[in-house]
Amino acid sequence: MTDKIENPTDFADLLENNRHYADNFHMAGFDGIARSGVAIVTCMDSRIDPLGLVGLEPGDAKIFRNPGGRITVQALEALVLSTYLLNVNRILVVPHTKCAMGKNTENELRATIGELAGKDASWMSFSVVDDQEQKLREDLRKIRSHPLIPDSTLVGGFIYDVDTGLLREVS
Repeated sequence: MTDKIENPTDFADLLENNRHYADNFHMAGFDGIARSGVAIVTCMDSRIDPLGLVGLEPGDAKIFRNPGGRITVQALEALVLSTYLLNVNRILVVPHTKCAMGKNTENELRATIGELAGKDASWMSFSVVDDQEQKLREDLRKIRSHPLIPDSTLVGGFIYDVDTGLLREVS
């Protein structure tokens, strides 16, 4: 296996943007708790602004993102830590419309990735979503039944519409 060689200028634009960001940085000394008591699990899709879609600001909520916005082992780990250590008492699970994780089967994704990578991807697991509402309900049950998520924690499921910006509650 060869190491990937990166040119330091490959990130020059982002580092310049960071310098501008740092000029107005106002979170120094913040302890990292979720000021509004909210955790949001959502998809990695770049059309989603997890804080903005519910009117929050940086520092208000804990955000966990993955393909499909699924409740994985890692998401549950983040939620347990958030509820006990980071002031979270409300959890929103927010998948979205037009999600790429619902457009292919597991085998189709493995074949596509394998072809694009030029390597065997049959061993890779993807969080394919064949029925978004059903998967969301399953994920909500995972959180609500987890022995380390306090019963007092409010858990809600919502589908974010990428064309309207609206959330639709799924119970």
